[in-house]
Amino acid sequence: MKTHYLSVVIPAYNEETNIRLGALDQVERFLVKQTYSWEVILVDDGSTDATPTLLEAFAKNNRGFHVLHNQHQGKAASVITGILSGQGEIIVFSDLDQATPIRELANLLPWFSRGFDVVIGSRNSKREGAPLLRLIMARGFMLLRGLILGLKGITDTQCGFKGFKKHVAREIFGKLALYGKLRAVEGSAVTAGFDIELLYLAKKLGYSIKEVAVEWHYVETRRVNPLKDSWQGFLDIVKIRINALKGVYI
Repeated sequence: MKTHYLSVVIPAYNEETNIRLGALDQVERFLVKQTYSWEVILVDDGSTDATPTLLEAFAKNNRGFHVLHNQHQGKAASVITGILSGQGEIIVFSDLDQATPIRELANLLPWFSRGFDVVIGSRNSKREGAPLLRLIMARGFMLLRGLILGLKGITDTQCGFKGFKKHVAREIFGKLALYGKLRAVEGSAVTAGFDIELLYLAKKLGYSIKEVAVEWHYVETRRVNPLKDSWQGFLDIVKIRINALKGVYI
């Protein structure tokens, strides 16, 4: 199987509107200008609209894009599927809506050559357009994960723009307990604790993490319910702590 310098994993669930508005075209236009080799893995999460058809059509007409199809299991499962399929030396996952534009790769990738194992985007200084309630809840979420998990030194765990060296990704994703077991879900599933479990494991395994400020634009979506997702995130933090006390991550 051909290897690349970079694999970009993009999960998709009912993204027909964003695809038709040109979100994937933005990704393609940026990557074709780069000098390194790359691939884009589009993972359909059992979409019920025209997303699967549009993804297949896009991949057919654009070199380097590939489509995988999952049963609907939520974003975490889609990212895991793409990560484990990626052949790049560096594997990044990014949201299809391009809330963090793909051009922010230019800010992430150099840190890998400086020795970091995991490089994550941070929106904390650039949450353009985000409602006040979302900002307040984000600060509270940060406080809770620090108190319960001791996950300090990382100000934004939830930005959907994260990169890993391939061997690091394989180990971290192979040890997921809370989100490692794939299961069918109904409706949209944001899986709030997924990113936290990833970063908790990265720290526990001794990998170096660099947080980099990235451009980010608030995108209104029906998949995000601030109150519900914050409560689910809190429960996930507690579950991760319980797993750690049980020695699940050893």
